Amino acid sequence: MNDASGERVDEHVRVVEGGSDKTPNNIDNERHPHLNPSRWWFASSAFPLIAGTLGPVASAFSICALVKPWRQFYPPGVDIDTATYIPDPIWLTILNGIQLAIAVISNMALLLNMTRRLRFAIAQPVTIIGWYISSVLLIGLVATADGPLVLQPEEEYIWSQAWYYAMYSSILYFVVASLMVVTFLGAQTGHYTKDFILTSSQRTLMLQTIMFLVYLLLGALAFSNIEGWNYLDAVYWSAVTLFTVGFGDFYATTTLGRALLMPFSLVGIISLGLVIGSIRSLVLERGKRRFDARIIEKKRRQMLRRMTSKGKDDILVPIQPSDDQSVTTSPTEFERRREEFKLMRKIQDMADRRRRWYSVTISGSTWLTLWLVGAKIFQECEEPYQGWSYFDGFYFSFVSLTTIGYGDMTPVSNGGKSFWVFWALLALPTTTVLISNAGDTIVRGIRDATDQIATVTILPGEQGFKKDLKRLLRTLSFGKLFEEEIEEAPPGFLGDAQRADYRSDEDEEEILDQGEDELAAQSGPVRAAKDREDVEEGVDQRRVPGNTKVETRPSPFPTSLPKFVHAPSMPRQTLPTIPSHRADYHLLLIEEIGRVMQHLKSTPPRKYTFLEWAWYLRLIGEDESQADKHRKAHSHQHPRGHRLRGRKGAREQKAKDKEEDVAELQHIDSWSWVGSRSPLMDSREEAEWILEKLTKRLTEELRSTGRKKSIARE
Repeated sequence: MNDASGERVDEHVRVVEGGSDKTPNNIDNERHPHLNPSRWWFASSAFPLIAGTLGPVASAFSICALVKPWRQFYPPGVDIDTATYIPDPIWLTILNGIQLAIAVISNMALLLNMTRRLRFAIAQPVTIIGWYISSVLLIGLVATADGPLVLQPEEEYIWSQAWYYAMYSSILYFVVASLMVVTFLGAQTGHYTKDFILTSSQRTLMLQTIMFLVYLLLGALAFSNIEGWNYLDAVYWSAVTLFTVGFGDFYATTTLGRALLMPFSLVGIISLGLVIGSIRSLVLERGKRRFDARIIEKKRRQMLRRMTSKGKDDILVPIQPSDDQSVTTSPTEFERRREEFKLMRKIQDMADRRRRWYSVTISGSTWLTLWLVGAKIFQECEEPYQGWSYFDGFYFSFVSLTTIGYGDMTPVSNGGKSFWVFWALLALPTTTVLISNAGDTIVRGIRDATDQIATVTILPGEQGFKKDLKRLLRTLSFGKLFEEEIEEAPPGFLGDAQRADYRSDEDEEEILDQGEDELAAQSGPVRAAKDREDVEEGVDQRRVPGNTKVETRPSPFPTSLPKFVHAPSMPRQTLPTIPSHRADYHLLLIEEIGRVMQHLKSTPPRKYTFLEWAWYLRLIGEDESQADKHRKAHSHQHPRGHRLRGRKGAREQKAKDKEEDVAELQHIDSWSWVGSRSPLMDSREEAEWILEKLTKRLTEELRSTGRKKSIARE
């Protein structure tokens, strides 16, 4: 197995977490999505949402397939809009109605299951079996109509839009039923709970889709009666209107129709925006987090394996305190952790770039496929009626995708109109996702490059010309130049929230060095243990380095803000010590909790520097200079040729990995910045992680104080 590439991570997780193959630790998988393979997230979350969105679409198409006959008489020289319908056999209509009723029941079962009104074990079999029955019935009816029901002369009879809608519906029913089979099997085999791992907004996506489709179909019914249109033509007009394409081939001519058009289009466009917004949220937010976590995990494993194979993994080994003081050039544990932290940040940056380009590539490829394939289908549909070439279909598809809708070329065939409705429901949300991803990559790169050029020319930045020039050169060289000289400037702390007294780069580096030296001097195994004792006893035993007097100093945080401030937090020039008195310590925790709560409002999400992390870890009882809670990350290094040894070699490697995971389990309280238990690998934002730990620490302290007071009163 190729563990370094991020595959089969779930096997290691079950060993580390102590869970069985059948009972996963779902809370940990939510907090650490990199430990849970992406394929199971798709099965547990993405597939139900896709089914919940396309299932109602398939039912809407089934309604369109039922309201009109499937054949039309179209003699040569007659306008296709005047082609007369040929009544269907009664048995075809009855079977068509039965499959629609079954499909509606299946949709309601899935909707009730998503809203937690019906149990998973009941809803899923009903949904899956019902959709498969509807699909099989429609496939049989379409195949029958395409054979024995063909009338002669064949060239004078055409299939109506209803027949095409039946074909689209049968395809959608089969696809969504197959997706739900995968979801059901994943739950039955214990890869996730028998429930949909969805947010409240995602649970309402199916309901939003149903409401939009009902609104579209009812609007088409109303306008078909007002304007005298064929109902299926009115469905096509409603889709063109609500998608804001507006070809102009169909438009309201009556006063009543024009008056109703305004409220109908406004409400419909808003409803469509809600549906597309929910789909966009699924793809760009929840999907992004899972995708990003998996890419970081793969990059992390690859980096660790590469460092181990090259013998450059010394930075990963914790430095234990030594009695031998002769070696003064060796790095301290604090310095080693800082380098490890920088390595993890580098992994995050590489993974973020790859994720963004993966996303724009996938969405762009999907969009391009819909464009090119749609162009070919439109050409085939319209060639007998309008003589379209492939370029005509290519041009028409682009005008539709971008919602330009000139109206110079529009479909007139039954296949072209019905396919446009089906195609637009897939293509327009894809266009929205593509625009969002392009804004996160291409547009973002152009904007950042423009801003950096401006900072070294006409709009000087706050960090000085030298650093701005380095950033520009680094961008132009794709990160090859000045990689180590430039620190990421997060919003707020040591970044945009700097004081207005513009210091030089050398002064800033000196201040940072002082803060790191002070933290390292004030930390250590002996000092940390003593500090915890002091907090428990409430006795101030801290000493200023080089001074024998007890340290007494004011609050480490400014009581008033300077005049020029860009964010609520201010940079610390030196990291303060933790108060020894319990009441002061509690007050400090409360102040930091309030400060971190402000950080939660940062956009983009706040990323903390190593000094900030060191400070917050000290507040919750951990010390970056104390090696007993640090460990080397599992490298997952495989010997050469292990792939060539077949199943035996795979079993041996699996046993070795299991032994390493058991060893990691025995050191569950120790962690590495580049390990799987690193706070930077958590699914929550960094501020959320810190806030939870600080809150938990404060709760423990208050409970301890309460117990001591109770004992004292007794």
